[in-house]
Amino acid sequence: MLQKLYQKEFLNDNNLEEIAEYQKKNIFSLRSELLLVIYFSVISFTSGIGVIVYNNIDSIGHLAILSANFILMLVCFYFSFKKAKGYSNHEVLFENPLYDYLVLTGSLLACIFLGYINFQYEIFGESYAYVSLISAILCFFVAYYFDNRIVLSIAITSLAAFIGITITPKSLFENEVYSSLQLTYSGLVLGIFLLVWMEYTLRTKIKAHFYFVYATFALHLLGVCILSGLLSEHWFIFIPILIGFVYYFYQFSYKVLATSVFAFMLLYSYFSFNVLGGKILTLINFDPFYEQLIIVSPFYVIASIYFFIRLVKQFNSKKNASIQ
Repeated sequence: MLQKLYQKEFLNDNNLEEIAEYQKKNIFSLRSELLLVIYFSVISFTSGIGVIVYNNIDSIGHLAILSANFILMLVCFYFSFKKAKGYSNHEVLFENPLYDYLVLTGSLLACIFLGYINFQYEIFGESYAYVSLISAILCFFVAYYFDNRIVLSIAITSLAAFIGITITPKSLFENEVYSSLQLTYSGLVLGIFLLVWMEYTLRTKIKAHFYFVYATFALHLLGVCILSGLLSEHWFIFIPILIGFVYYFYQFSYKVLATSVFAFMLLYSYFSFNVLGGKILTLINFDPFYEQLIIVSPFYVIASIYFFIRLVKQFNSKKNASIQ
């Protein structure tokens, strides 16, 4: 890469020598590693608060727990607002990245506070849908004001929980989305809404750099819901949705040059078209050919892996060529 920059005269002889000398020192940055440790520290801290509350709820008292949680939340947001540069449609970063994790801590504590107060006093009854909605609204505000992608992810997750979709180990094992066609349709609506909002923000330049968070959530949400729909009795309705899904994310992945979007689009498309193929085979008399199908299936899987790797490599080649 340095040689290419040198050949295009972006670097001169002195620049090339200075960069070579710097690389010989083998100096590397610990910033990413430290930020990852801080992220796990925040998660561990908020999880630890939950464990302490659960184990000592009778001895501590509900009011004391709520008060301590609320005070910690206020402290986090106080210092965050104090150091924030204010809202802007463009990307705005803290001078010190530690404040991003202070914002995250405050947001998690706010969600814990809302959930606990409803659990104890049943403000919204036994349903936590409104708690999820309020948490989503709060986290969206915090994410946009402080320009925090992690809090934005929490906001979208809370919004999904509001419509009944929860991504937990329990829900995955019980296949909540697959067992309820209503949740499938709700997931499709939410996924399309996220894409519409993302396209709007890209055109209006309102936090346009958030596009990848919205695209990632929409990709997985729509992919899972399309698979769910194809496994249902009304599978034929989801054929045009599947075609639109493949077309949109294929174009979008090349537009933003995102390998992860392209790879997951291929995976969801592969499984969806296989399910669709199975549905079509059940409609025709394919019994005489089942033995041949079983024999060919291992070669089909191997060919699928080969073409998947080849397509990803081709995408990366075009991506590198576009960057250069």
